[in-house]
Amino acid sequence: MIDKTPPSKQDEEQELRETLKRCSPETIEASLQFRQSGNPDLANPIVIGILTRFLEPEQRPKLQGESDHLRLMEDLGVDSLTMVEVVMLVEEVLRISIKNEDLRDLRTIGDVKAYVNAIARGLPPPEKPVRVDVAEIVSVMPHQHPFLFLQEAELHRNEARGVYKISGQEYFLEGHFKDRPIFPASIQLEALGQLGVLFLLKGKHPEISGEVDATKIYFTSSDGVRCSRVCKPGDILTFTIKPKRIKHPVAVFEGAITVNGEKASFAEEIALTFDYLAPSIPDTVSQSGV
Repeated sequence: MIDKTPPSKQDEEQELRETLKRCSPETIEASLQFRQSGNPDLANPIVIGILTRFLEPEQRPKLQGESDHLRLMEDLGVDSLTMVEVVMLVEEVLRISIKNEDLRDLRTIGDVKAYVNAIARGLPPPEKPVRVDVAEIVSVMPHQHPFLFLQEAELHRNEARGVYKISGQEYFLEGHFKDRPIFPASIQLEALGQLGVLFLLKGKHPEISGEVDATKIYFTSSDGVRCSRVCKPGDILTFTIKPKRIKHPVAVFEGAITVNGEKASFAEEIALTFDYLAPSIPDTVSQSGV
């Protein structure tokens, strides 16, 4: 006869501890509390704890402090198979289901946390971002080679992320500096501004009420700019901007740049002016008398 007696609370706790035996004590404790209370505020600490368990030891310190901007594959070395293992364990601990088709949209720590937080609260998954490849960036941006510093981008309703790899062939590195090429801080600020331009052209912010004219966007000011890391050829710059205020004809963003999860530069405010395309006038030429 099959024993259908449900497992005791003590048995469930022991099973959970065994499942998470390679996780930190803090992660195990948060998981036990979640099982008892169902408190969705515990979901994100649990996810970070589980992810840490699968990272290489040298990558783990990156998750301390602000880490939402970190990319799973590029910054943390999480390949697709490892991501599946992480997801399976998260599903088991939190007793949720994550759709396979949604995994491709979880590219950063912030993406994972936002998605799991929504599912844990019984809410719809976050809106999928708009991804823009280099060909589309070139086609819509007023900036062009050799003064375009975006190679790919991802646009959310209230955030945008972009990537640029310093090749070492940039024309200005020849003199900045002699025999010691360093990507200029001023160009880093320019790159953040370019991501703001792309956000105005392709983003879905509710305060952008029409089609923005790419020829009428201009950089007007910046404030609170700080640089904390030298950027050299071979570094992959990850840009992040968040709109602080948008009201035609001004858009103000907060921006940051990281390299492999390490802070490189930050701007409290970057202001752009913009205008909309003029509405097209229908052809009303009379055909009478022909």
